[in-house]
Amino acid sequence: MPSSPKASRAHTRLRWLWLLPIPAFWCVLSYFGGLTFLENKALDWRFQYRGERASPVKVVHIDIDSLSLSAIGGMPWDRSYFADVAKALVQEAKVKVVAFDLVFSDAGLAQSADLRKVILGNAEFGRFLQSQPPVVLAAAYGGRQYLDVNNQITQRQLPLVASQKMAREEMAPPELPSFETSADPSKPRPFTPPVSVGLIDTLDGATRRVPAWAPSNQGTIYYHMAVQLARLYWGLPPEALRVREDRIEFVQADGSLRATIPLLDQQILEVNWFTRWLSPHVIHAEFVDVFEYASMLSSDVPDEVRAAREYFAQEEFKDAVVLVGPVDPLLQDIAPTPLNPYPVPKVGLHGNLLKTIVSGAYLKRFPEGVDYILVFALALLVGGFSVAGSARTVHLKAIAVLGLGAYALVTFQLFSMSNIVLPLTAPIGAALTTSFVGLLWQVIHEQKAKGRIKGMFGTYVSPQLVERMVESGEDPQLGGHDAEITPYFSDIQGFSSFSEKLGSGRLVELMNEYLTACTDIVQAQGGTLDKYIGDAVVAMFGAPIPLPDHAYRACVASQLAHQKLGELREKWTAEGGKWPDIVGQMQSRIGLNTGVCMIGNMGSRTRFNYTMMGDNVNLAARMESGAKSWGAYTMVTHATKLACEQHGDGRVVFRALGQIRVMGRSQAVPIYEVVGLRELLSPTVAECLDVFEQGLARYHARDWDGAIALFKQSACLEPNQPGKTPGVSTNPSLVYLRIAENYKAKPPLENWAGVYEMTEK
Repeated sequence: MPSSPKASRAHTRLRWLWLLPIPAFWCVLSYFGGLTFLENKALDWRFQYRGERASPVKVVHIDIDSLSLSAIGGMPWDRSYFADVAKALVQEAKVKVVAFDLVFSDAGLAQSADLRKVILGNAEFGRFLQSQPPVVLAAAYGGRQYLDVNNQITQRQLPLVASQKMAREEMAPPELPSFETSADPSKPRPFTPPVSVGLIDTLDGATRRVPAWAPSNQGTIYYHMAVQLARLYWGLPPEALRVREDRIEFVQADGSLRATIPLLDQQILEVNWFTRWLSPHVIHAEFVDVFEYASMLSSDVPDEVRAAREYFAQEEFKDAVVLVGPVDPLLQDIAPTPLNPYPVPKVGLHGNLLKTIVSGAYLKRFPEGVDYILVFALALLVGGFSVAGSARTVHLKAIAVLGLGAYALVTFQLFSMSNIVLPLTAPIGAALTTSFVGLLWQVIHEQKAKGRIKGMFGTYVSPQLVERMVESGEDPQLGGHDAEITPYFSDIQGFSSFSEKLGSGRLVELMNEYLTACTDIVQAQGGTLDKYIGDAVVAMFGAPIPLPDHAYRACVASQLAHQKLGELREKWTAEGGKWPDIVGQMQSRIGLNTGVCMIGNMGSRTRFNYTMMGDNVNLAARMESGAKSWGAYTMVTHATKLACEQHGDGRVVFRALGQIRVMGRSQAVPIYEVVGLRELLSPTVAECLDVFEQGLARYHARDWDGAIALFKQSACLEPNQPGKTPGVSTNPSLVYLRIAENYKAKPPLENWAGVYEMTEK
């Protein structure tokens, strides 16, 4: 009994109640960082989908590459080299600012270094920096250990103000640039350059987020290198930078805001990657080339000085921001980026972060609460369409898939157009898992419903029809439709004799075994059982489940049924005296026809049957009854033969039997015998068919003597021989031999066209 609407609504509410924890789980997973890796990959895809953007500021990279290391020597270098390069860039090339992505610290100085030479280099670089040029030197936390004032080993850590509850006295400063000016190791005299320093740290060593600033126990605030570059690019003094709770402000002399940097967790800044490392929007030069031209500025050779000035007068340098940093992989300062899936020099991060600040194109994220709303909304929307209707409601499932695709497309388009970052992994993951569990629940529920319906109707109608009833979700009703099918009629030869010689109990036992075997074969080939009429099996191929090869399946089923009956005859014979001799002689005849028939539920309004009707159904029945006249056991029409050969690849072997005109029809019908399946036929049968075909040609040509001779020859080769094959009294060769002999004695009329008139149904 179908469930009531009220019960159905209650079931739906219960289902959603159980599904709601799934999107909640994804929200929790996102909150605790379980989806960070996947979200980062999804953000990388959006960067790659958007592609590069034109640079709002001119950035020039001076690369410390393998060629420079080969020409100058291994690092650390004499700092006078950096002094020459920086001086030339600032004074000759007129760049806006020069930044060094190198921590000029004496902590890493080799013990074997020439201290006097180091001091001279430090002094030269220090004299240049003393004039406070637009230069930014690098500072870094980098997780390095050092000895504190108490000679204790201390780990230098980046203080994260939102997540790390460090006391102010625990916030050690980063590793800062230091220039040793004393040649006596026992009397160190470090010099701190009076220029801006900038942090070069990233979070977790990646290239996505950086600390825009960091506090220290000395009361000094350290800003990221890109922040310092932006300040100098705009010509603002150090005091122009002010840290607020959720932003950094660039304040001009008149008190107005030049720009604002929004912060995540009070401190973190995301990089909006504008360009790849190797990009037409980025200018690269090798350090060794710049250094050589810088050295030539102080040459005594006028041509060298002129060449150097021409080099630094290039338009690429004017008003540019210059980043000097290591790019050789051996220096281990490389990492992949959203636009570069392979590791590239991390110095490129500072240029892209500077472009982010100057352009104001910051990545925008909604509060976490909005993200969670999106997770639930997409899960409910997609899950709702997925489980709406039955498990096979394809168009609703397609809408669910389109909804997922539309959300993904929106996330990519919003990022490309407005730098808005919507969550992708959690909403889509929640939608997919919610839909999957909902569908699984729905399938289980529908399978239970199918089980109930099959339990009620499966013993009366075919399994295919039961499936159709379940999947349609509709009650059976009167009515039908036209469809091309192959009706199948099977009948036992001489069944009245079986009824006479077997009692009712034994007859039922025999027929149940026979009908079970025939029905199993029909249904295994995709046929649908229509009805049993006594010993007759009535079936259809191609309905209610459409089958493009229904004629081929019907022909194969007919031959498998004959083969199975042969096995049953042997079994019954082997059972000794249980059965009379007539049981061991049982043969069945099968008729097939292919054409358009009326298919549907037919009968009264209170009791009806799914069946077939129409002229083509009747013709199939005539093929079964007419087979007896031709000594055949499977007879089909020309339409069935043609339809079978379109799909059978020659597996089913036919024999033309001529044309007949059945009772009730004016048109003659070409008829054929299904001789068997090619893989089961012997060479003798093939020879029989060839000789028979020649005899039939002589027959139609009125060459009665020639036809008689050939039919006698083919009769000896027939697979079904009277007296040898159980239950066989004649065969097509013997039938045509008799007809040819009759025509020889009494020739037909002149207008005879070889059509045989059937006088029985």
